[in-house]
Amino acid sequence: MGENDNIVKKRQKIWVLKQLKSAKPEVPETIKTETEAKATKLVDRILKPINIKPPRKNQQFNYIIDIYTKWYRSYFYFCATYACPGPRALSPTFESKFTRMEYIGDRHFNLSYMRHTGAWQEIYQNLTLDQCLSVIKKGDLFIP
Repeated sequence: MGENDNIVKKRQKIWVLKQLKSAKPEVPETIKTETEAKATKLVDRILKPINIKPPRKNQQFNYIIDIYTKWYRSYFYFCATYACPGPRALSPTFESKFTRMEYIGDRHFNLSYMRHTGAWQEIYQNLTLDQCLSVIKKGDLFIP
């Protein structure tokens, strides 16, 4: 056996350039205001009447008591508040985001829904505000 057979070779370090993420565009106040107004109209006229029902007697399972929207950075969320009537509930209510519109610039959005796994799934890209709201209105994946 040679003397070099017992020496463990060290791995060479290799330098690799990492691609930087592009900065997300700032959402103009006019877009925020228009989005909030149109989304609130959709929530009040369509989503709430369909999804908010009075609780049954002796209700034991979670149920929706409110649907609302909110901005967080460049994301616009549709959220539901659930009541937890059971005696073992950790809290009386909790929030669940179910639809996300990501502002990508030039008055366009990417549209995602929350999967059962807790991960966002982007379905549509580069839609206008009206196109996003039309897709949400249809239901399908974008429901609480």
